[in-house]
Order: sequence, then C-alpha cells, then structure tokens
Amino acid sequence: MTTATIRPHTPDSLDDDDYPAYTMGRAAEMTGTTPGFLRALGDQGLITPLRSDGGHRRFSRYQLRIAMRARDLVDQGTPIDAACRIVILEDQLEEALRINEQLRRDAGQEPATDT
Repeated sequence: MTTATIRPHTPDSLDDDDYPAYTMGRAAEMTGTTPGFLRALGDQGLITPLRSDGGHRRFSRYQLRIAMRARDLVDQGTPIDAACRIVILEDQLEEALRINEQLRRDAGQEPATDT
C-alpha cells in the first residue's frame, strides 16, 4: 500500500479568467473576428492584452468575452467606437450594482425588489 501526498489546492492559471492564455490568432478564431478587429478594440481602450516576452499579444477569457460583446454590437450596425463605449458603461454599471449590493448586505439591509 502506498500513501499519497496531499498537496494544497493551488489555482490553475487556466482556470483564471484574467490569465492571458490566448494568442492573437487563437483569440480571433474563438471570437469569430479578425486580428484587426481585436487591435481596434485595443486602440479604443476596451481591452488591453498583455504582451509575451517576445512582444506578442496575449488575451484572457475575460477579454475574449468583452470582445464578443463588442462584436455583437458591431454586427448589429453599431460603430466600433460606440460599441466599445457601450460595453465599458455596461461593465461600470454592473460593477456599481455589485458594490451597492455588497454594501447593503454589509449594512444588514435587504436589496430593493422591483414591484
């Protein structure tokens, strides 16, 4: 009988939504866009991919989800600059609502319900 060493659980970087795991080509393929579209999103300030040691862009899953949201708006006829602004504002609103909810929980208040 052998004994196994129990190792503490360490988060796998591939489980991390912010880990820059995807190259430009793979990111474009996964989002159904082109590398040029992803570069344009970076130019608009919507996503800022990290750079590898060799200078190549690397995208995270979170950034790919953001890019797909922008792509959906552009596919519906929204100009890319407006689509990027919409996605940024949606994210800011979502974060503000999350913070508000946390503050209410911390204060012992129930969240407001729509009636």
